[in-house]
This record gives sequence, C-alpha cells and structure tokens, in this order.
Amino acid sequence: MTKIVSTSHIPVLLKEMLSALQPTVGETYVDATFGGGSYTRAILDAADCKVVAVDRDPAAAQRANQFRDQYGDRFDFVSGCFGDLDQILPVQKYNGFVFDFGVSSFQLDDPDRGFSFRFSGPLDMRMSDTGITAADVVNTFTQEDIAAILWTYGEEQKSRRIAAAIVEKRQEKLFETTLELAELVRRIVRRKDGLDPATLTFQGLRIFVNNELMEIDKALKKTPSLLAVGGKIVTVAFHALEDRLVKNWIRSGCVLTVEQASFELKPLITKVVRPSDAEMTINPRSRSAKLRVAHLVPTRFGGGIK
Repeated sequence: MTKIVSTSHIPVLLKEMLSALQPTVGETYVDATFGGGSYTRAILDAADCKVVAVDRDPAAAQRANQFRDQYGDRFDFVSGCFGDLDQILPVQKYNGFVFDFGVSSFQLDDPDRGFSFRFSGPLDMRMSDTGITAADVVNTFTQEDIAAILWTYGEEQKSRRIAAAIVEKRQEKLFETTLELAELVRRIVRRKDGLDPATLTFQGLRIFVNNELMEIDKALKKTPSLLAVGGKIVTVAFHALEDRLVKNWIRSGCVLTVEQASFELKPLITKVVRPSDAEMTINPRSRSAKLRVAHLVPTRFGGGIK
C-alpha cells in the first residue's frame, strides 16, 4: 500500500482567529489542538509572545520539534489531551486559548491512521496510540451499541441498517480496513449533497473512539479558571455536536471570583463566524467550520449569543 501523507495543512479561519485573539507582545497563549502548528505559527509570527501547544497525537509531538528550533523559549509543547489542561499545563494564568476541534489534515491524509474512507488503511481512528480502535467497535460491539454510536455521534439516519449490515458481514470476515467499512456503508446510504455516504459513519466512530465530546466538555469547563482577566477563548467547531457544546457553554455563563472580584465569561463576538466563499473554494474542508469567541470580563459587562 502506498502511504500518502499530507505535506501541507490549510488552517481554517486563520485570519478570523487572529483577529479575535489579537496576540500581544509579552502575553502567553495556549494552542490546545496543535496538529500541524498552523495556529501556533500564526500567533508567534503576529507578536513577540509565547505559545504553549498541546496535542495527544504522538505525530504532533514530533512536528513540534521544528517549532522549538525556530522559536526557542517562545514555544513550548505539552503532550496530552486538552480535557486535562488543568493538569498538564504549567501553572500560570494565560491570555488566550485556541481550540480547533476535529481531525487534522495530517491525520486524514495518512492511510495508516485509519481516519479516512478515501484510502485503504487499518480501521484505527485513534488520535493517540492508546485505547480501543474503530475495528474493535465494529467487530466486537453489539448491533444495538453500534447503531447507538452512529446515531448519537454521527447523526446517521440509517444507523440501524448499517449496524445490522456490519454485524452480518463480520460473521463472514472481521473488518480490517477503512475501505471495507466504507464500501459496506455506500451500499446502504445514498446522498445528494456531495458528501461521501460513509462520512457520518466514520464521524460517529471517530468521535466515540476518541471520546471527543466528553473531552471538549471537560476542556470548556476547565479553561476559564486558567484565563487571565480579559483573556479570550477561541473555538473552531466542524459539526453541530461540537458547536452545540460550545454555544450552550457560553450561554450557561461561568462566574469566577478572583481576589474577591467577580468575573464571568461572555461572548466577545455575538454571532458565529463562518468561512468566506473564497476560503471554502480554496479549502472545501472549511465549509462546515464555525468560530466562536468568549472572554473573561467583570460581571458588570453584558452580552448575548445567537
């Protein structure tokens, strides 16, 4: 099998992220989803500031080495999941956090990672090198559990039919590759919107395998206490489940007491920011992206969200 690995990564909503974050000389920011480092590089190039990057992908840790060589002590990398930010970050207050949720181009374009239905690769889908794989799910879980995963995390309307077909097929031969699963789903699902019929099934399995929604929820709840007053949280979500978590989190409000003063998290931009038509033309993967921004302010400030 020929290994195809992405040599370039097109960051989504990069200008909009920088406009929201407004990197400032002397401040420290956290890129909580380092990936290929596009956001980190843009922040470091925008001002004489510092970035602490976080990622649970071992491949991302390797890519971070060149950033250390280029930016010296302005850059630091921490291996781990963003749901554990309060445990893995150096103890201090940070001026901003950036989250680019979802799977990176590096992961999608490497067949050996098993994220993509475009290539034949092992049915893995793990962002780290630990835990169960997508193959474990489709080969060992009950039909009811598989259907629930595809419906809950992939919002796949034909989840029950797909689950039944998976269980029937694995009795003949266990699933080993991404294409084996994708081809089965394509025989069941028909789409007219341009998306590959296997998209939602792969999304559901990936989110479940990596416990993505729970990790996002944990990160959102923990991050405000790590912010300096006036600090910002910028999120980029790629599907409704992620964005709903962010939107509801901002709406719910978060009140903190710092040195006997009361502060709360409020939306800095009240409307969701979407990619321009030009960006979607250049980078089709950006078409579903939604950017939201919140900041920590004294409680007397107001705000709303739409």
